[in-house]
Amino acid sequence: MKVLITGSAGFIGSALSLRLLERGDEVIGVDNLNDYYDVALKEARLERTRAFSGYTDLRLNIEDAAGVAEAFRRHRPERVVNLAAQAGVRYSIENPMAYVQTNLVGFANILEGCRHQGVEHLVYASSSSVYGSNTNMPFSVHHNVDHPVSLYAASKKANELMAHTYSHLYGVPSTGLRFFTVYGPWGRPDMALFKFTRAILAGEPIEVFNYGKHRRDFTYIDDIVEGVVRVLDRIPEPNPDWDGAHPDSASSTAPYRLYNIGNQRPVELMHYIEVLERCLGREAEKVLLPLQPGDVPDTYADVSDLVRDTGYRPDTSVEDGVGRFVDWYRAYFEA
Repeated sequence: MKVLITGSAGFIGSALSLRLLERGDEVIGVDNLNDYYDVALKEARLERTRAFSGYTDLRLNIEDAAGVAEAFRRHRPERVVNLAAQAGVRYSIENPMAYVQTNLVGFANILEGCRHQGVEHLVYASSSSVYGSNTNMPFSVHHNVDHPVSLYAASKKANELMAHTYSHLYGVPSTGLRFFTVYGPWGRPDMALFKFTRAILAGEPIEVFNYGKHRRDFTYIDDIVEGVVRVLDRIPEPNPDWDGAHPDSASSTAPYRLYNIGNQRPVELMHYIEVLERCLGREAEKVLLPLQPGDVPDTYADVSDLVRDTGYRPDTSVEDGVGRFVDWYRAYFEA
């Protein structure tokens, strides 16, 4: 297939590009290499994908409507994976307009490209953050998600609604994936595992929010990519049993689906830190802090729909995943 991937220099986008290239697909990678975090790390990720002859590297901001439209016209992708987004819950509190421009305006441009070029399937990144104030666990795609607690979460919920509209009006098959705390080698420096590792090796204290009582459904990057590939290969169809009197938020009379991608095994943050300490052979100095604005205390994914439809089963433990990250970090930074 010819697959256009936005956010191709990002953590998930780079890993997904590699997986598709290795199986023989052609990948058009779109990224603007913004400086939200270390551009050198993004460039290093791109070096891996540029080594493949089937990879096309485009410098493009998805907020650029004309540029996105031209990319779709020129390359005519059969399928699209939209992973480009302004990430980060806390940053959305400081700079909300960045999320409006990238996550809403940019996503609308991607939808328009899919509509006008007859794309077979659009897969896009949503987030576990959409569950917001919901405390009914495990989180299910059939639950109500109308109470986000950050603009980042609201923008991801908006993406789901926008995609449904295009599926309904224009017949664009779309699947939204709610990712749960992705971690692993080549990860993002603004994520907890990366920050903790850097601080511990430097002998600096780490900030532990909610006094370490957070529970997160930490999901290893390889498990995430496996789920995305399985979904990409399965074009959604209308749900013949969908009933407007009892509407199901995860499907539709349109070719539209929503899935959680998580590990199904929530881990307390303090245990996560203990695993990291063992892998590093060092104990962290911890500064215990309260729950931060925009954060939720727990996440826990119900992935039964994804298992039923694609056979997806995550199988990487936190112990294995953190160990692999530490090995990569030491090698990459010569730490």
